[in-house]
Amino acid sequence: MSPRPADSNPPVADALRLDKWLWCARFFRSRGLAQAAVEGGHVQVNGERSRPSRLVRVGDRLRITRERERFEVEVTGIPLRRGPASEARQHYLESEESIAARERAREFDRLAPVASSGRPDKRDRRELLRTVKGRP
Repeated sequence: MSPRPADSNPPVADALRLDKWLWCARFFRSRGLAQAAVEGGHVQVNGERSRPSRLVRVGDRLRITRERERFEVEVTGIPLRRGPASEARQHYLESEESIAARERAREFDRLAPVASSGRPDKRDRRELLRTVKGRP
């Protein structure tokens, strides 16, 4: 068998497991986390729940929920490896609505009041009582 010429194109995959695609596209830090998210129903393919072993192809639409963020993306490529983030972004196209919704949620979180740090201490309780009873 003769060796391949150096200028030939590398092989291109036409499909990849869903959990592996999510990991390669850097939506999750590990393949195990991606698998758990798919099994937990946090990832939908073309509007349907699926299994981690489902093959993802170019043109599929994914809805990914990660913590409080929701991504709606269209698969534009199948990665051959988990590369840098700039390379990973070339394999999907996020919808304008998804970008706007995540931006609104980020702004809402920024403007939301800071949650309580727990039970008030003696000084905080006295301050609360003063404000409730209208005392200075």
